[in-house]
Amino acid sequence: MAKPITYRRVYEDTSPQDGKRVLVDRVWPRGMRKEDAHLDEWLRDVAPSTELRRWYGHEPSRFDEFRRRYLAELRDAGHRDAAGHLRDLAAHDRLTLLTATKDVDHSQAAVLAEWLTDGRSG
Repeated sequence: MAKPITYRRVYEDTSPQDGKRVLVDRVWPRGMRKEDAHLDEWLRDVAPSTELRRWYGHEPSRFDEFRRRYLAELRDAGHRDAAGHLRDLAAHDRLTLLTATKDVDHSQAAVLAEWLTDGRSG
C-alpha cells in the first residue's frame, strides 16, 4: 500500500502524522532556527533551479509553466540523484514535504507530491 505524501509550510507545528519531514527548498526558511524545523532531511538539490525559481516568482498565473519546467528539471542529471532519493523515501515512509512558500498549492512541494504519487501508480 502506498504511503501518504503531504506538503505544507515548514513554519507549521509538527504532527504525529508527518512521518519523514523533508525540506524541499533551495534556501533556508527566513527566520527559522535549524533546531526548530524538526527536519529529517533538507534536500535542497531537489528544489527548482535558482533561475527557474526567480523566473516563477511565486506568480500563480505562471504555475502551469513553472510545473512543466520543474518536471523537466527533475529528469536532468543535476536533480536526478536527489529526486531518486526522494522517491526512495516516499516508497518506504509516510512523507511530508516542507516549504517556506506561503502559497503551498502553487509551490514545488505541491508539484513534487503529485510527481511522487503519479510515479508510484505507473
